[in-house]
Amino acid sequence: MFSSRRMQREAETIEAMIRIYCREQHHGGESLCAECSELLDYARLRLQKCPFQAGKTTCGKCPIHCYRPEQREQIRKVMRFVGPRMLLHHPLLGIMHMVDGLRKKPKKPRAG
Repeated sequence: MFSSRRMQREAETIEAMIRIYCREQHHGGESLCAECSELLDYARLRLQKCPFQAGKTTCGKCPIHCYRPEQREQIRKVMRFVGPRMLLHHPLLGIMHMVDGLRKKPKKPRAG
């Protein structure tokens, strides 16, 4: 589904974050609510279309902001809430996400 193991891990990380957020903020169940399910689908689509792929940093540090404003605000809420909890729920994904955040910002791809 994704072009590299790095992108697959990024997809797993965002899914884990959205699941934690939904469970603790919306309804407490294992399945996602409609709003969170839609956000997860959108995030996966954006990852699949990312021009940087395996060379990308975390989305928050990316020079291209490809999320629409509404979804960008939703994902910020998720990240703010889940960020401090990530190491408790998914330690390896949390650590790898922090390491990915240390990557240099990729240069914007040239149009053309």
